[in-house]
Amino acid sequence: MKTIIIFIIIFGLLVLVHEFGHYYFARKSGILVREFSIGMGPKLFATRKNGTTYTIRWLPLGGYVRMAGAADDEAEIDAGTMATLIFDANHKVQTINTSDKIVSTDGIPFQISKTDLEHELYVEGYENGDESELKHFAVNHDATIIEKDGTEVQIAPIDVQFQSASIPKRMITNFAGPMNNFIFAILVFILFAFVRGGVPSNANVVGQVVPDSPAAKANVETGDIIEKVQGHQVKSFTEASTLISKRANKVTAVTINRNDHRHNLRITPKTVTVNKKKIGQIGIEQPVDTSVGAKVSYGWTGFVGISSQIFQVLGKMLTGHFSLNQLAGPVGIYTMTSQFAANGFASILYFLAYLSVNLGIINLIPIPALDGGKLILNIIEGIRGKPIPQEKEAIVTLIGAGILVLLMVAVTFNDFQRIFQR
Repeated sequence: MKTIIIFIIIFGLLVLVHEFGHYYFARKSGILVREFSIGMGPKLFATRKNGTTYTIRWLPLGGYVRMAGAADDEAEIDAGTMATLIFDANHKVQTINTSDKIVSTDGIPFQISKTDLEHELYVEGYENGDESELKHFAVNHDATIIEKDGTEVQIAPIDVQFQSASIPKRMITNFAGPMNNFIFAILVFILFAFVRGGVPSNANVVGQVVPDSPAAKANVETGDIIEKVQGHQVKSFTEASTLISKRANKVTAVTINRNDHRHNLRITPKTVTVNKKKIGQIGIEQPVDTSVGAKVSYGWTGFVGISSQIFQVLGKMLTGHFSLNQLAGPVGIYTMTSQFAANGFASILYFLAYLSVNLGIINLIPIPALDGGKLILNIIEGIRGKPIPQEKEAIVTLIGAGILVLLMVAVTFNDFQRIFQR
């Protein structure tokens, strides 16, 4: 139960941060956000404010920002739809209720034959089932539709649609989701550093000494400065560790400086297996920098470190040296959540930042249906000097979505295989 709750909170935070980026810059660009949803599936809760409907849905995986006129926005009402029309003080249609779940007692029953809710803003049809007289009503620019599932959203006139915004505004709106994930990851890495009490330092200084280790038996102490390993001058912990790792079971000369006094020690690194490779270790841990500056700067260094790892994996995908084991779907992430949760709050924070960087970078891959694909379409439109036909854009987006679904199915199947093979 603990893992499930943490898993839901992590996914909810990542989705909220990502979608809020799209939402905020869409609003700033004059694009109407019809719905901001956390979760997928049937609606659990909904409220409206400033033209946007905020919903929480039952399945706590994913979410979306529904922008007026975007490819995934459905705005049409089919001819023959039965509805209830509610009017404002100027006798313009204020609400079109097409749902059987919401009963409107202060409107008129209306069978819709034709609508234009983008340009001329009107609705035509027959009142109270009387087909002898076709009626035409003007629709308020800020009118709402109560959809089949009972969700009330604002109509999408052309002036507030996504395509009506300039290309730079659309690009920043598409980029804002990943950008928010990057900013969030940097902030969480900083919080992680403060919770942990510091960040690893690469100074050539001994952090902690493992009890009963070769270093402990040689009287190495915390704070000792490592100056030489087997005659080689060292200036970093990584350099010292690399030299020691090559001398498994070999007597090694180590020079340390303690309080401005040099000590020449002879230590035999023990053999350990790391990633199926035998290396030498003497039992010393990397020092920790507890300064405020180091903790704050770790936000950026942590972000850069994780980003470089992800780009290495993406590079392997392009060069053919790729395995599904390098990816994880919801099942794999759930398993990883359990492992990180077992190591405490700081570990969960690191995992949250790690996933946020992943989500941001993956969304920038130039595949249609992802933010990166949308940015490519924006660039193509800018080069062409005219919009891409919506039909072609919809086809390209559908193909991209199909590729993503197939990849997700393959990754999820592989996640299950890895679990059952343990």
